This record gives sequence, C-alpha cells and structure tokens, in this order.
Amino acid sequence: MRRAAGRREFLGMAALGAAGLTGCDTGSGDRPGKPAPAQASTAARPAPTGTHAENALPGNADWPVTKAGPRDAIEGFADRVSVLPGESFGLYVSTTAPAFRIRAYRMGWYGGARARLVWHSDALPGTRQQAPSVDPGTRMVRTGWKRTTTVDTRGWPEGCYLLRLDAEDGSGQRFVPVTVRSRTTAGRTVVVNAVTTWQAYNEWAGYNLYNGPSGGLATRSLQVTFDRPYAYDDGAGLFLVYEAPLIALAERLGLPLAYTTTVDLAADAALLHGATAVLSLGHDEYWSNEQRRHVEAARDAGTNLAVLGANCCFRRVRYEPSELGADRVVVCWKGAWKEDPGYRAGKAATTDFRSAPGADPESSLLGVIYDGYPVDAPYVVTSPGHWLFAGTGVKAGDSFPHLVGVEYDRVNTGFPTPRPIEIVAHSPVVCESRHSYADTAYWTTPGGAGIFASGTMRWVEALDANGIGGTRADHGMDAHAGDLVRRVTENVLTLFAAGPAGRVHPAVDNVAAVYGRG
Repeated sequence: MRRAAGRREFLGMAALGAAGLTGCDTGSGDRPGKPAPAQASTAARPAPTGTHAENALPGNADWPVTKAGPRDAIEGFADRVSVLPGESFGLYVSTTAPAFRIRAYRMGWYGGARARLVWHSDALPGTRQQAPSVDPGTRMVRTGWKRTTTVDTRGWPEGCYLLRLDAEDGSGQRFVPVTVRSRTTAGRTVVVNAVTTWQAYNEWAGYNLYNGPSGGLATRSLQVTFDRPYAYDDGAGLFLVYEAPLIALAERLGLPLAYTTTVDLAADAALLHGATAVLSLGHDEYWSNEQRRHVEAARDAGTNLAVLGANCCFRRVRYEPSELGADRVVVCWKGAWKEDPGYRAGKAATTDFRSAPGADPESSLLGVIYDGYPVDAPYVVTSPGHWLFAGTGVKAGDSFPHLVGVEYDRVNTGFPTPRPIEIVAHSPVVCESRHSYADTAYWTTPGGAGIFASGTMRWVEALDANGIGGTRADHGMDAHAGDLVRRVTENVLTLFAAGPAGRVHPAVDNVAAVYGRG
C-alpha cells in the first residue's frame, strides 16, 4: 500500500509540469437560481472535419489559467463527463464575483498554441453556492449545488475541452474539463480521458480515495462523485500533466483520432468496434470490470493498445448514479471491500485487480505489472535495433536521467504474462531500498494486435521536456529525454494507426535473455 501523504506530494510535483504546456449568441440569466441556456456563438467557425483540418485553424495561446485566485473566487463542474457533438450539459458554478464568463477551449496542437477557442458566453450572474456536506457512511463529498447554466455544444468538434471560468472582477479563473466524445471509433486511434483516476485523486473539500481530514486512509472517502469541482489549482484534474502533451502530439501527426472517457468505455461494449488503437495515457489507474472486458475484447480482435504511463488498470471500481445522473459516483472500498454494501449484494469487490476475491492481475491485459512507488531513475535502452527506437540513434546502454518515475511497471512472470513479449528498455531502480527494474515492453496477440507499455509514469510528461539539464517542472528530464520519447511515441502512434501492428512487427520473446529466466 502506497503512503497517502507521499501520493499527495508526488501529484503536487507533477502538477508543476503543467506550467510547461504553455501553452456566439450568448447565454443570459433571467434571475438568480434559474438555469440560463448558453447558445452557440455567431462568431464560432463551422466545425471542420479531421484532425488536420481542425489543427490548421488558428489557435489561442492565451488559454491557460493565469490567475487562479482564492479557491472560492470561482470554481465549477459539469453534470456530464462527456457529451456527443451537439448535446448539452449543465454547468454548476460557485463564485464570489457578481458575474463571470465561460470560454470553451478545444485542446490539441494548433501550431503549438495547444488550444482553440470554440465558444464563449456573455457575462452570467455569479452566485456563491452552498457549502458541501459529507456522507457519514462513505465520507463522500456532496455539493448540493444548483445548476447555473446550460451549455449547448452545437458546432463543437469532437475532442477534449477545458471550459475556463473567468470571474468578471478579476478575482480568479478555473477550468472545467469536458469531453465531446466520438460517435464511432472505427478506423481511428482512440484517446481515452482517464476521468475516473482524476476523480480518485480529487481532494476537493478535503476528501478523495486516499485521504481525509486525518491525511490518511482511515478517513478517506470510500466513494467519490463527479458532482464537484477539481481541487488542483487550475481545476483541470490530471488532464494537463498526464494527457494534454500526448493529445497535442497525436493531433500534430494528423492521425484519425476518436475521443472518449473511461466511463464511456465501461458503458458501451460496442464503442471500440473497428478501432485501430486505444491509448491509455499517463495516469490511468482506476478501471471498472466492464472497461477492462471491453478493452480486452478489442485487443483480442486486433485493436492495438498503447499504455503510455504506469500503474494502469490497478484499482477495480464500479459506477453508481448520483442525484445528477448515471455513472456519476466512483466506488472503491480497497482494503475495506468486505464492508461494501454493493459487495454484500453480490457485486464485485472494489479492490486491486490483482487481489482476491476475483484476482485478475493487470499483467494479463497489459503484459507488464505495476511494481512500485516512488522512484526516480534513468531510463536505460537495451534493444536499440528495435523498430520502436527507429530514428532515435540510440545505442545499447544509453541512459536518460529521471525518465523513470514516479511509479513504474515491469515484466514479472510471477504474474500472468502473455507471450511472446519483448523488453526493449530495462532500467534498474531502487524503490524504498528494494532493487528492481522498470521495463518498456512490446508484445503481440494471435489476432495481430500490438501492445506497447512504456513502464514509467513520466512518459507523457516527457513529451514536453525541452530543457538543458532539465528543470524542476519536468523532474529534471532534459531535451534528450524529450527527443527520445517524442520519436518513440511517434513510431508507436504511426504504426498502431495503420492496423494490427503484430502483423507487421510480431514480437520476439526475450524475457529469458533479459532476466536470466523465462
């Protein structure tokens, strides 16, 4: 079990990396407390088709939150984690300002600007919403807020959005993330926003699935809801650190992309039918049984899978409804699973996938398995001739400081491990005095799918590493690490977008050669 306080520390450090990303008919309120519909802007451009066309449009480099202000200055949440293009969602905002505005930015490449403003509102009346309450049985935080306005997404292209809330008096800004998801994924590479993990770490009002007022597990929430803002300074959850750099790269490459969330993958068994690849981004820890089954079925049907982080598919959750809709509550009792009323009613235990009852270690899906936290270690290339390293110029033994961290995965045949599997980077680590390895691995299925696992949680963050000698914001990773990760990721995305990678590059097992045993 990882130390709760340490988890807060590492996420706080990771959040520093977001700084390196630097990157209308209007709604009007009738009277306080009555929802005010926000309609499409007459100035908004028609939604282009395709990633190339979308990113050819001018971007808006002024999208970041530059003045968060006090936490109560302004904050909010949406009542849907995702919508289909043209659907509406409710926005719940609390602010001390008399008025505020909404600006909806689609996140992508846009010539390096990283975002495009697709819609904005007129000034809307501001209201300070009621204080949250805490459920005595599960310690889940409830806001009880009233809907502030309704946002209509007509004309919005598919993609990942940050709605920026700007207090009119200049007291603060916050983001609200929303995904405009794709109706179909056939023939596309699927970007999956790991919203379940964002919510697991969301400590808004003092509680998440790790911590409560005591700062430890004893007072943690046993379930958390999407019906609350994100606590991190900018309100974007974990999106800017662990996901935005990869989305920018994929859109720069002009790949056919589809967009969805972990909640949607769980809800729709047919969602991945015909997809060329599925991308698990930098921190994708919390999965439901349904999501795992659907991803596994797609993989076995020939859909490639890229795990661009570590600690993926580690915690098992289930979804329950909230007052605002279905699948708005994330349930994860962890070690207290026997006390969960849902488990007692016959539902699966919400504990680690590798743990009883119903143990199913994540390695059977991914090839690698989570091995520990915290580490900070060099990334060591061991198979420079592998297609993954094409164009990098690396040699055996080349080392890239700080690229392995803060959590890591490895190949461990003590757990179910699909074969054949190739280890292409084998990096020594020391995790709380225990010597081990972080592995970058590639394996292939009989159906032709290729599975890539980076083995380090810093992989997506490293896409933005451009410094000389590194900076605190990117954990000390320098431009050499950034160049390596960018090229390897381009190789993965390009090959995986073309169809079943195993038919072009079948894996050649080397576990015995690397570990001295099979």
